[in-house]
Amino acid sequence: MDINIRKAIIENFKNFSNEELHQTIDEAIKSQEEKVLPGLGVFLELFWEDSTSAEKEIFINKLIPKLK
Repeated sequence: MDINIRKAIIENFKNFSNEELHQTIDEAIKSQEEKVLPGLGVFLELFWEDSTSAEKEIFINKLIPKLK
């Protein structure tokens, strides 16, 4: 069986409102369950692909302190 996880995740959230997506991301992070990591990774990938260099730099600058 060949499952495209990225495509499935995108399809599952296709019709979500801004509020629904915001709540889903908040709940996924709060749960700290590793099973949600692939979904959050797909969201990050989509964000990153459409971000400007400045937006990517802001993201990295916010992330770096959390990794220390």
